Amino acid sequence: MAADGAAAAPRAAVAGGAAVATHCPYCALQCGTRLHPGAGPAEPLRVEPDAGFPVNQGGLCQKGWTAPAVLRAPDRLRTPLVRGRDGLLAPAGWDTALDAVAARLAEIRAAHGPDAVAVFGGGGLTNEKAYLLGKFARVALGTRMIDYNGRFCMSSAAAAGIAAFGLDRGLPFPVTDLGEADTVLLAGANPAETMPPLMRHLNKAGALVVVDPRRTATAERAALHLAPAPGTDLALALGLLHIAVTEGLVDEEYVRARTAGFDAAWRHAAGWWPERVELVTGVPADAQREAVRLLSGARRAYVLTGRGAEQHSKGTDTVAAFVNVALALGLPGRPGSGYGCLTGQGNGQGGREHGQKADQLPGYRHLTDPAARAHVAEVWGVAPESLPGPGLSAAELLDALGTAGGPRALLVFGSNPVVSAPDAARVQRRLAELDLLVVADFVPSETATMADVVLPVTQWAEEEGTLTNLEGRVLRRHRALSPPEGVRDDLAVLRELAVRLGEPPDRFPADPRRVFDELRRASRGGPADYSGISYDRLDAGEALHWPCPEAPDGTAPHPGTPRLFLDRFAHGDGRARFQDVDHREPADARDDRFPLWATTGRQLAHYQSGAQTRRVPELVRAAPEATVELHPDTAARAGLAEGELARVRSARGAVLARVRLVATLRTDTVFLPFHFPGHGRANLLTGTALDPRSRMPEFKVSAVRVEPVEVPETVVPEPAVRGAAG
Repeated sequence: MAADGAAAAPRAAVAGGAAVATHCPYCALQCGTRLHPGAGPAEPLRVEPDAGFPVNQGGLCQKGWTAPAVLRAPDRLRTPLVRGRDGLLAPAGWDTALDAVAARLAEIRAAHGPDAVAVFGGGGLTNEKAYLLGKFARVALGTRMIDYNGRFCMSSAAAAGIAAFGLDRGLPFPVTDLGEADTVLLAGANPAETMPPLMRHLNKAGALVVVDPRRTATAERAALHLAPAPGTDLALALGLLHIAVTEGLVDEEYVRARTAGFDAAWRHAAGWWPERVELVTGVPADAQREAVRLLSGARRAYVLTGRGAEQHSKGTDTVAAFVNVALALGLPGRPGSGYGCLTGQGNGQGGREHGQKADQLPGYRHLTDPAARAHVAEVWGVAPESLPGPGLSAAELLDALGTAGGPRALLVFGSNPVVSAPDAARVQRRLAELDLLVVADFVPSETATMADVVLPVTQWAEEEGTLTNLEGRVLRRHRALSPPEGVRDDLAVLRELAVRLGEPPDRFPADPRRVFDELRRASRGGPADYSGISYDRLDAGEALHWPCPEAPDGTAPHPGTPRLFLDRFAHGDGRARFQDVDHREPADARDDRFPLWATTGRQLAHYQSGAQTRRVPELVRAAPEATVELHPDTAARAGLAEGELARVRSARGAVLARVRLVATLRTDTVFLPFHFPGHGRANLLTGTALDPRSRMPEFKVSAVRVEPVEVPETVVPEPAVRGAAG
């Protein structure tokens, strides 16, 4: 039924004041929470941490505590919007909006072929949404062109993990294991700000070694801080392996019994002695040696990587080099030790397992595998040959929009690429060239304001589903509120569009439980096997980590796999693989025009593109605007002082940001958070150089200059006003 006009605030769905157990809507920790009815319409929910959930152990960050405020954002979308011939978005009924979308999609497909329609998903979508979105693209649209914003987050670690271990799961062990470590090396992550509850575990470790060009809040807590120049992490990791070999610290029995490829990896590392590494990275040779000794001398040790190591045009090789160090010391697959990736987005793990990546089918199957195609096609009730092949990765997909031979229409679910994509001004221009842009969101994000059709969808506390956290634990999201009148779940939107495009209704269920049961069947036998997991088991409180295959009839249910690789790795011979990698320079080069390195990252108060957190008053007060961190000497040379407005410029664009002086920062480096819109978008600076294996853009290192701004001026055009949808 069509629903026009504004609606009331979300309505409480909990009965008798009972609390609803669920999880935080933000990062991949997926902290356990309990939601209680609030005091009234102004506070529909009150949140408290679930002290019994082992990941957060009763802790929440500032974002988690304020999460219910997102549900009552003053600009919450409560009716579809369709752009009229006057170029303005106006309220419309659901039938009107969906009919318009389906009609235009059919016209574009008929005129230009199925690949003229593209789909862009998100790492925050539930497993059910990610699964149905991939199915919708490949079956209802028949397009190859689907990818998601997780390509910007964890793809390099995923590629390196598959190459080394034969399987990608962020942490192949429970988070709680970290608290029993003697040493943890953390490369390119700042969990004290981005995942504060994780520090409850890391603070218990005997020694924390942090690799980061900035003296972050996490580095302040470290026993040892290594501060390499941006873009040189790979050289540092090669140097750590060199030290392990030359100082006799390699676990030779482990290397012989459980690995392959050491000699090829050593051939490159042999040329990276500590003093050479110091010249390239700026990290003192003695500090390098101390890091390796702390790891090798520990009974229980872990090597962890984050976005700082991964978001480079050589990110996969950088992660592989840190994995090589872990393998040389005998850590992965050993109880109490290992390698892991700190996945970022809320469902960054599950979001990359079930089909919204350009080259994947559900269960982490590869799209080009004939057996995988046959299995999934049977579950979907279609012919294997009807499934399209792999498409373009996220950055390449966005860059092809509106070009000759590229997609003419784009459907966006759970993402805001106008802020989050590299070379954001270019992406903005590409979106403006489309014949049709459709955005499903809960607020008018920067991408939604450019759309021809905006579809208002539910938020985390208003829906059922599952997510998979960074340790591979599958979790239940429970509904605590009824959504506002006029708002629909993404699953219902996909079903309605599929039916309008000629699909049988039963092929696209909108009930989350039915979708999950189908996902279980589609994942059966795949690397990420969920077939033994059910809503009933999760609701009963079982802790289930994938792989969790379906048990044969008459046998006990599979308990899940909290710790991977204890007996063998996932390659056919059971061995892990050292990777043959060497250092190379970033795509950008500093020169007299752009003498500084800019690196980007998160702040404590905000998340991703900020579409959620910039609508929470408490978080906006904590971090109200875009900032640029500079060393005082760097600022003085540029003629800048604390609190002044600066322009940061790269070869691609410029950002306006407020100066923050940080005495611990490298003098060759500036830092910008990437949460802010308009002229404060850090990704106006970043380029589109891609990792050749993961297709990860190079977010972490851009050559820039910094200069004063007397009067704020237009740096890039604001989002273009689009024409009519029909």
